[in-house]
Amino acid sequence: MKTTYLPVATPGEVWAQLTALRARTIVFDVEPLVAFWDTTQSALEDGIATVLASAVDAGPDSVVFATNSARRPPTSPTVGWATVGYLASARKPLRVAAFHDLPRPGVVVGDQVATDGVLAWRLRYAFMHYTPQLPNVPFGPRLMRHVGRPIRPLLFGNA
Repeated sequence: MKTTYLPVATPGEVWAQLTALRARTIVFDVEPLVAFWDTTQSALEDGIATVLASAVDAGPDSVVFATNSARRPPTSPTVGWATVGYLASARKPLRVAAFHDLPRPGVVVGDQVATDGVLAWRLRYAFMHYTPQLPNVPFGPRLMRHVGRPIRPLLFGNA
């Protein structure tokens, strides 16, 4: 079964699409939308706050920040309008148990088809593929972008 694929290139497009989708759960990949790779703890905290402030108009019941890296904020993020979770060392797309009890429909917002896209497909969530033009992307994410290219048409009918 194929699932919805939504390409976006700017944060403004992300928020507009999320508002239109009205998904009950939004899963955000942390790098690079929330915080760029290898940035400070302060940048991560500021990014989480910015994303939560922007996501409020989409009206989700649950927001999850998920990253395959070990970095995490010093305290769990909270808002009054949704349940918020943070999964460090998430091992996307292999581990999905943490996502099963989240309200549906859902959307995964991420930059990698091979991790975030496969996670969305496994959960039967929409996949919002965030592809900004960024300078100095680390080697690993650049390599993963190439790995994801042949996977995309297999998973997403409208890719």
